[in-house]
Amino acid sequence: MAGARGALVINKHPTIKAKETAITTIVKWTGIACAAVGLAACSTTATTGLQVKEVGSYHMGGRAVTLAGLPPKEITFTPGAPPLKVDPNGDFEVESLYARYTRLERPKATYPLMLWHGGGLSGVTFETKPDGQPGWESFFLRAGHDVYVSDAVERGRASWARYPEIFKSEPFFRPKKEAWELFRIGPNGSYRTDAAQRSTNPGARFPVEAFDQFARQGIPRWSSNDAATQAAYDAYVRRQCPCVIVVHSQGANFAFQAALAQPDKVKAIVVVEPSGSPDPDTTDYGRIKGIPMLWVWGDYIDRYPFWQGIMARQEKFRANLAKAGGTADRLSLPEAGIAGNTHMMMMDRNSDEIAARIQQWLVKQGLAK
Repeated sequence: MAGARGALVINKHPTIKAKETAITTIVKWTGIACAAVGLAACSTTATTGLQVKEVGSYHMGGRAVTLAGLPPKEITFTPGAPPLKVDPNGDFEVESLYARYTRLERPKATYPLMLWHGGGLSGVTFETKPDGQPGWESFFLRAGHDVYVSDAVERGRASWARYPEIFKSEPFFRPKKEAWELFRIGPNGSYRTDAAQRSTNPGARFPVEAFDQFARQGIPRWSSNDAATQAAYDAYVRRQCPCVIVVHSQGANFAFQAALAQPDKVKAIVVVEPSGSPDPDTTDYGRIKGIPMLWVWGDYIDRYPFWQGIMARQEKFRANLAKAGGTADRLSLPEAGIAGNTHMMMMDRNSDEIAARIQQWLVKQGLAK
């Protein structure tokens, strides 16, 4: 992990589970001050470091598939090696989710905290920020949470599958222009190939000098994999929860659906600029009214018709949840006096300030100390 140093103690007799690797560790971290707004919950500081009990990972969900009838081919995998005849037919495991976790020796939070990413991205969204500063994973660990970071089906270490044999459509690759403008770093039409010619929204807090580094995080996405992705998230929640879910953008609909399917497992949801949700008019809010929820919105939304439409649907969903008796809170950062935040607020320069607001809300719900 970036900025980590000190002793790493490995248990000599770890338990090895199927599809899971875990090591018992005590890691002394240095570097980051937790408090953006002086939260008592963030009492672990750079001088004391973090005491980490266990770091591990596993794959969850998915299914077995057998392919047949595909033509074999010869491939030279390494220069100087002879060609190898490759048969693409056979048995495969596909459509699983990858999860990595860090468990503390003495967590302060009541339940583990899951970080779910958005479209065309992976769990790296919450790791080290593109400018090299610590991200939300680090913040919430220091706030006392056991933290789980996942890569959804088709993303990152969850890996791909053949298409159209398994994935039914071809992948979409997000161009840098779309990320710059759709994520509200700059106005529509402001992206240029030459970084020096790009313009930003006034006061934008995204570290634009690191934008190209952020673009390297982009991962192809498929438009035909929602059902498989939902199934993997549902299996993840069954295995690992009860938990709190902090979810970004496209991932929000998966979190809402997982909560509807297993309301006893999800103790709170924080949706960070959610781009989707179940139908506000047909959702059974009675199933989820016991799950406190917080919607978090950044700046410049009034300049983008696309985002205005997204917010309108979310506000309808939120209002219906509140009407049903649920906790449906809203944090509009500009209304709270915090300006300049983009869709990628967990990477903005003031990301800790926003995370601290989320932490305060979790404390208010009795889910953190």
